[in-house]
Amino acid sequence: MATNRQYGEKCAIATALDYVGERWALLVVRELLLGPKRFTDLQDGLPGAGPKVLAQRLRGLESAGIVRRRTLPPPASSQVYELTDWGARLDAALVALGHWGAAAPEPSTGHVGADSAMLRLRSLFTPQPERPWTATYEVRLGRYRFTTRVAGGQLVEMIRGEPHDRPDTIVDTDPETLADVLGVEGALTKAVEDGRLTITGDEQAGQRLFEAARIHTPA
Repeated sequence: MATNRQYGEKCAIATALDYVGERWALLVVRELLLGPKRFTDLQDGLPGAGPKVLAQRLRGLESAGIVRRRTLPPPASSQVYELTDWGARLDAALVALGHWGAAAPEPSTGHVGADSAMLRLRSLFTPQPERPWTATYEVRLGRYRFTTRVAGGQLVEMIRGEPHDRPDTIVDTDPETLADVLGVEGALTKAVEDGRLTITGDEQAGQRLFEAARIHTPA
């Protein structure tokens, strides 16, 4: 098990928490949803965890079969952490948990990591089959790069790294700005005017991406 203490209940929810209920465990999983990361990159995404705690969580998740280590081929040859197939199945649970947390009476404040901002974009994206478009995006958040692909108005891919082919649109900003403009009326226009976010290439495709990532208010 990945936690130090188990609930001792014959309940699937309790069993899940036996594996990922330890502090920082689910956030480690969040950092790996969009692809492998080195230990230093995990530290950058989870500055509040501290290297000792982060190493402990990684060992626990690895022993539980949720995370595995892999050495990249030359010339990189660096060691990365990635989710196993079983660990990747936490994706839907984390997105649902994020939607629930977004409705909290007192929303949290503080650090916004690159992966957290991108997952917010992915979770807010609403398919638009009535207004289909196809485009490849490169999203630049500081030193991190992400590839996002939309086909027929559906978000079909979001991974860490630059696109292999030339992107139609490049979005250049920082994680906090990206998280702040998503789902907020007029926020994108202001961020562009202030120079905190730039859209180059196919600007119309860029606008459509942000229009699709909006918060819907129930009737």
